[in-house]
Amino acid sequence: MGERHRAEPISNIDNNLKALRSAKGLSQNNLAESAQITRQAVCAIEGNHYLPTTAVALRLAGVLGCRVEDLFSLRTTGEIITGEFIGKQEQSDAVRTSVRVKVARVEDRYVVRPVRALGELLAYTIPADGLLMGGEPGARIGDKPDKRIRVQLLRDRRIIEQEIAIAGCDPAVFLAGEYLRRYKETATVVGWTMGSRAALESLKRREVHMAGLHILDGKTGESNIPYLRRHLWGHDSLDYLVVTFAAWEEGLIVRQGNPKGIRKIEDLGRRGVTLINREEGAGARHLLDQRLEREGMGRGDVRGYDMTAEGHFQVARRIAEGHADVGVGVRSAANLFGLDFIPLQQARYDLVVPKPYLTTHPGIGNLLEAIVSRQFRTEIEALGGYDTTETGKIRQLGPQ
Repeated sequence: MGERHRAEPISNIDNNLKALRSAKGLSQNNLAESAQITRQAVCAIEGNHYLPTTAVALRLAGVLGCRVEDLFSLRTTGEIITGEFIGKQEQSDAVRTSVRVKVARVEDRYVVRPVRALGELLAYTIPADGLLMGGEPGARIGDKPDKRIRVQLLRDRRIIEQEIAIAGCDPAVFLAGEYLRRYKETATVVGWTMGSRAALESLKRREVHMAGLHILDGKTGESNIPYLRRHLWGHDSLDYLVVTFAAWEEGLIVRQGNPKGIRKIEDLGRRGVTLINREEGAGARHLLDQRLEREGMGRGDVRGYDMTAEGHFQVARRIAEGHADVGVGVRSAANLFGLDFIPLQQARYDLVVPKPYLTTHPGIGNLLEAIVSRQFRTEIEALGGYDTTETGKIRQLGPQ
């Protein structure tokens, strides 16, 4: 039997309908007619006499060109929680009074990360869940560092607890999050960019709800499953579910017009060609190492092998800015920056999730429903390089 939710008291809701209507230069009559409701209803909503239904709120947001949460949002409670700080503590944080953080509830604890770890763009587009309060992550309890930190929440804790934290390197998870909101308005997805190995280790440490990876096994040609069997064996491997997000093209990203004439892996050893690599443990670096070994080349043969960037977009950006000539990444990243792409292989990007989370965090099931929708699959294929034929397919790890 499903959980029964109590109606939210209207006193807990911030109502911005009147302000946004006035900013658009609309009268109550104008808004009512466009939203297909009565003027009396608009007046009552603006006067905080009642909350609109979901359908009415969506129509109002559509007319005003905003999101529902821009119109109606839960008021900040100022609640203080204690969580575990993940990530590097910057020296400047010691003197700052408002370090913005994201908070996720994973099992029985809160996991806290600085918003800046999302990168320079997302750090200004993803709202914080709270602000750090005193405390110093890195202080010691006995011989171990104390990662506990206090956070003053900026959003209702019940909403924060619906957030899904995903580690991996496919930025399309944010797009998946927007589709999730069609199923569950208050649920959100936050993707923490890291390579496949780091993502899986983060999942094993219970720092995220899901991990994404793309590692093609050189011997069997199978994506991810052989790697997962090796690295989850002895770690309750049968308690994990593997769900295909999509297959994507991986290859060499080069400057527009390919001025260095790079066509194959051997060309990375030519004089005058500079590589931008991914960090150790990333699927793209795994592919590069496999291909270099196949050609009898080593890291010392490639200029820039030790110069790294985090994520496919960062690789593409460095090339677009002229800091490197080539990098291994996915076609969608090359397309976004107007770069050329030489395909090397197609690999599966799978999401790994502990099976118990499917019942303890209902939003995860909603997310899996969202990614198999025709609309979502059509949209990510339009990004270029994605194949969603097997999206949503469940794979069991089984014994080695």
